[in-house]
Amino acid sequence: MLELSGVSASYGSVPAIANVTISIGAGEAVGLLGANGAGKSTTLRAISGLVRMTSGAISFMGTNIASLPPYKVTELGIAHVPEGRQVFHDMSVQENLEIGAYVPKAKAERARSLELVYSIFPRLADRKSQLAGTMSGGEQQMLAVGRGLMLKPRLLMLDEPSLGLAPVMTDVTFEKIQEIHKMGTAILLVEQNVSRALALVQRAYVLESGQVVMHGSSAELADDSRVQAAYLGI
Repeated sequence: MLELSGVSASYGSVPAIANVTISIGAGEAVGLLGANGAGKSTTLRAISGLVRMTSGAISFMGTNIASLPPYKVTELGIAHVPEGRQVFHDMSVQENLEIGAYVPKAKAERARSLELVYSIFPRLADRKSQLAGTMSGGEQQMLAVGRGLMLKPRLLMLDEPSLGLAPVMTDVTFEKIQEIHKMGTAILLVEQNVSRALALVQRAYVLESGQVVMHGSSAELADDSRVQAAYLGI
């Protein structure tokens, strides 16, 4: 479904990722793991067209997307839920969700998609008229994920969905991501909570200093002494 081959990107003259090669199959859940500054968010931004590559190739469903503007990448069915949620604080929950269905294909299915999102996140249905900025961090995270689902994505990219959440809301967030994955949506998950991420994904890549240093199944990585020492506190 998605293939990155030798992708490098930088912010101005500062390199961010180098020679990143990863792949995601249809309906698969894959993790991008690593410490702060490892290049995880930059990799998602390169896929979305928000950061321009300096070398390499990216294809999605057989289409070269490396040179496409972000709105064209979105139209192909890639939804990017950014770090920090970034909901529109002065708009209602429902208005935030409706914005997620702005591409023509998704707009045609907007009413159906709203029903689906509200069935997955009943709390959003209860607060559909509430301003997003008055909601808790956990509720805003639900809204950000729901907004991504309104695109009817083939691939849902999630950047640090547990960041800043209380443990109980982290549990709820991961349960909902698992539910979305079981519906057949492919997931690319960036997450610093490595133990929780490995419990959700099937495979994962570990990034250090902008480069992929490890790759394997979630079970293989969970059993790897280097991962245990660096990320699992073992």
